[in-house]
Amino acid sequence: MSYRDTSYGSTPSPVLSSVSSFRSRPYTGLGVTYNPTPDVNEVYPGLFVGDAVAAKDKVFLRRMGINYVLNTAEGKRYTQVDTDHLYYRDCPGLRYKGFQLMDLPTTDISKYFHIAASFIDEGISRGGRVLVHCMMGVSRSATCAIAFLMIKRGMTLTEALALVRSRRDIHPNDGFIRQLQELDRELRLSRVR
Repeated sequence: MSYRDTSYGSTPSPVLSSVSSFRSRPYTGLGVTYNPTPDVNEVYPGLFVGDAVAAKDKVFLRRMGINYVLNTAEGKRYTQVDTDHLYYRDCPGLRYKGFQLMDLPTTDISKYFHIAASFIDEGISRGGRVLVHCMMGVSRSATCAIAFLMIKRGMTLTEALALVRSRRDIHPNDGFIRQLQELDRELRLSRVR
């Protein structure tokens, strides 16, 4: 419904019109234009953890030399990031993988640990730069980055968590931490054998 369809007359309210036009302009208060900036940190050589803004900014990805993107929040629902293979079709040489995960303690992220670790390892082993992201870059993506360090770099959960936390403010949810603890137990047992 447009503002002209209101029962207050056929012309739009001057206040509503000014609010509408204000909202459509970028924020330029204090001499600064507000454009969301990518939030990314290199947590291990060649491995970057970041947010949706970084993942959607193809110019930024090219500038950073990112050629592998792992979206741990693929989808169109709230807190998911709406990118897929088609989104990156104009980025030659970029490899993409997406997991449709919600950031909930009940989500089984563990079934993706080895897939994520292999994808990240492939990118780094080929001299690439890998972006692992979710909406904010603090829970789903961080969990997959930690799993990679544990599976492919032989780190314990404590070591991997400390390394990533030293380079980025992360907060995997409690359910994801429990699943990483289980992975830690499994990896320790397999290394003893």
